Amino acid sequence: MMIDVRKAAIIGCGFVGASIAFSLMQRGLYSELVLIDSDREKAAGEAMDLSHGLPYAASMQIYAGTYDDTADCSMVILAAGASQKPGETRLDLIGRNTAILRRILPELTGRGFQGILLVVSNPVDVLTYAAWRLSGLPAGQVFGSGTVLDTARLKYLLGQELGVDSRNVHAAILGEHGDSELAVWSSANISSIDLDRFCQLRGRPDRAGLDRIYREVRDSAYEIIRRKGATYYGIAMAVARIAECIVRDERAMLPVSVLLQGQYGLDGLCLSIPAIVGRNGVESVLEIPLDPGERQALLDSAARLKAVIRDAGL
Repeated sequence: MMIDVRKAAIIGCGFVGASIAFSLMQRGLYSELVLIDSDREKAAGEAMDLSHGLPYAASMQIYAGTYDDTADCSMVILAAGASQKPGETRLDLIGRNTAILRRILPELTGRGFQGILLVVSNPVDVLTYAAWRLSGLPAGQVFGSGTVLDTARLKYLLGQELGVDSRNVHAAILGEHGDSELAVWSSANISSIDLDRFCQLRGRPDRAGLDRIYREVRDSAYEIIRRKGATYYGIAMAVARIAECIVRDERAMLPVSVLLQGQYGLDGLCLSIPAIVGRNGVESVLEIPLDPGERQALLDSAARLKAVIRDAGL
């Protein structure tokens, strides 16, 4: 079956899935968007609510569908699963969400789906690896949202601290989308000015201040969940950015969760690493320079996730 490059599906219509649908609609990236949920009425209600705003957005079709509608999709976004509760880590969700993944993937592959599978459900790195193993799709077509949101949080907080537009901040969070993630300070810059030098020019922050910002990024989800019960707007915008790179074939560099096959001396897991993302999904995984401390932090993050993958029987 021919793939329709302007057709996508979202599986899971909870807070995250519905917010992703809204964000994609606002960007006008697709002409057809299918919403799938185990609660068909929920998916239908979300489709109705979104469709009523279409007179003020780009022309497209949004509807509640079934797995039969995914066969010709260029991308399926997996947002189904249990959400993180106060006091839980993302890794606490493994058993519940792996079981859901095992039910969903045969529904996709059984329809001959050959598009891009973007995993958003947590723990995203573990589920991305499981999705690649279970789906049989090429590695470049199965990847996760990774630390695209964490990186946006870092850019925002650095911009606030330095009094500069966050779009001028070039820095990244890598590793696990979770407690062992790391900030890559060694290559961070503000519109080509080395971060340390820019901090000196602005008189802030010092190294302790940067560490504080990193911790705030790492713990952002916990804080948001404590305050409002769930996070969904930020990840929706991050997913829309990834989709934009694919639909427009931007070949942008994003820290998505990708299968490692020897990069950084690692394999047998998915981890958030800078990758070139375009029409065909992940086109290449990049080995960027890391200082010794950052490299060790990345290896430690990988070891943590490999243990989880092993214990989960993946």
